[in-house]
Amino acid sequence: MNIVVFGKGKLAIDVCEYLLKRDELSHVVPVRPEPSWCDSLTDWSVENNIPYTDSGDYRDLSVPVDLGISVFYGKIFKKDFIDSCGRLINIHNGPLPKYRGMSPINWALKNEEKEHGITIHDIHPGIDDGDIIAQLKYSIYPEFDEVIDVYERSLEYGKLLFENTYPRLYDIRPTSQDDSEVLYYDSSDNALLGDRKDFTREETK
Repeated sequence: MNIVVFGKGKLAIDVCEYLLKRDELSHVVPVRPEPSWCDSLTDWSVENNIPYTDSGDYRDLSVPVDLGISVFYGKIFKKDFIDSCGRLINIHNGPLPKYRGMSPINWALKNEEKEHGITIHDIHPGIDDGDIIAQLKYSIYPEFDEVIDVYERSLEYGKLLFENTYPRLYDIRPTSQDDSEVLYYDSSDNALLGDRKDFTREETK
């Protein structure tokens, strides 16, 4: 089975490490350009002799995808590609259906939420609207948490959720999202984030 990971940063590398130990990772599609503030998935692929798509564009992928795993990947998959995959799933940094779209942690802190989450869901042609496979919620503290604090916490919870979900991935019956609870933000809303725009409030000053 060809298993392909699309994405960037530490959580994508953790997912790859887990699959590599099981001898189940076939290919990697790293985000381009890779952000300087996170670990390089490309470097990891080179160090571990895993083939990767240098352009970072899923449309340039030269292998069939039996299972694709998106981890903070920067492109929206088109329907024809989704349909060509055996299955395509996403790890989203928010408690879907709340906080679909961009900067879910920033918005949760901006909105003074007391709880956030991370979700594994099937990818549909819409944005973060696929059926939920697994979800983990955790406390956050907007009175003193910075975005970077919650982000780093989310990486730990994301790793835990993935490693507990993957072995039973095909046994779990996904559940549809409740559209009445949807909360969605895109990049055009970023100007409204105020001092929650960056990793720390100090950076925004």
